[in-house]
Amino acid sequence: MFPPMITRGDIVWLGISSGVTGGIIGGSMLGIGMDLMANGQPFGLIPIIIGGPCSAIIGWLLSRRLAKRLTNPQ
Repeated sequence: MFPPMITRGDIVWLGISSGVTGGIIGGSMLGIGMDLMANGQPFGLIPIIIGGPCSAIIGWLLSRRLAKRLTNPQ
């Protein structure tokens, strides 16, 4: 039996959801880190540095879930 097809809607939903959640998480970590740095607390650099990779993990997890649909027929 053939694996289920990924539709255009699935790809659009993946892009929208990973972009929105990644932007919210990455932006809030960047904002918190910038606020801490502006107030003179040097450990505010930690949320600034990990904000990018942390926001990218959301898209990676969602794409893995979409790829599992190709390998595991329902």
